[in-house]
Amino acid sequence: MIDYCVMPDAEKQGEIIKTICEEYEFVRRFPIGKSVCGRTIQALHIGNTKNKVLYCGGFHGSEYLTVLALLKFVEECAEAVKNDVSVGGHRIGDFLRIRGLTVVPCVNPDGVEIAINGSKSALKYQNLVDEICSDTVHWQANARGVDINHNFDAGWCELKNKEIKRNIKGPASTRFGGSRPESEPETRSLTSFCRRNNFERAVAFHSQGREIFCSFGEHTPVLSFRLASVFSQSSGYNIAFPEEIATGGGFKDWFIEKFRKPALTVEMGLGENPLPLESFEPEYEILRRILCLGVVV
Repeated sequence: MIDYCVMPDAEKQGEIIKTICEEYEFVRRFPIGKSVCGRTIQALHIGNTKNKVLYCGGFHGSEYLTVLALLKFVEECAEAVKNDVSVGGHRIGDFLRIRGLTVVPCVNPDGVEIAINGSKSALKYQNLVDEICSDTVHWQANARGVDINHNFDAGWCELKNKEIKRNIKGPASTRFGGSRPESEPETRSLTSFCRRNNFERAVAFHSQGREIFCSFGEHTPVLSFRLASVFSQSSGYNIAFPEEIATGGGFKDWFIEKFRKPALTVEMGLGENPLPLESFEPEYEILRRILCLGVVV
């Protein structure tokens, strides 16, 4: 198995994905778009291609443990399919024949690169990043200072008013939703990908708090609440409601509003972002229960 206690910058992500796809030839790898800086946003798929679940991580730069978690889960699922073994006590290979899994491990590759390797990773936007933030370790946004999870077209105008009231009026390390919904290529890549595919449900992985968010507006499906309950019971994560500035503009919100299908946000781990690498393995042991159930239930 691959060592996942590593900083998942673009180079390391590429190495891990290459290793998985070489070892398990049935795992499909394909690009869904490009970031502001031209980095490829990758997707991986395993299992049934008609009935599919979508997992996404790496929306925020310093939340890169979610990237590691999704890549590790893909490898465990592939091993389960190849050698007929269990994952988290589930015969996951059998379930993947019924409901396939598509994973976008890193929606915001520039943000992750900035958080790990500093402002030089923003390339032509380095000066902007330096002006905004002297401590890029906590960087959340993309290279243009737009928070991807504030940039989706779901309650965006209401969220924009909340940002302005908090004096968030331009590019920032976090919580600036851009000049308009889907202004960023990372956001458009994911929404276009979802429109082209008929995903049954979607789960967005963030950190931290060990919390689950499952609702948005009047179109929230009952299954969203049921899935949240199952996830919570298995993992000990709390079902919660976001603070006002975090309501609207998110991928989970957009997926629910656009497709009227279940979508959840799962906050991995406890502490302050970025969570330390040494916490990855114990936190993944807990998170694996949710990752499995998202396919199984």
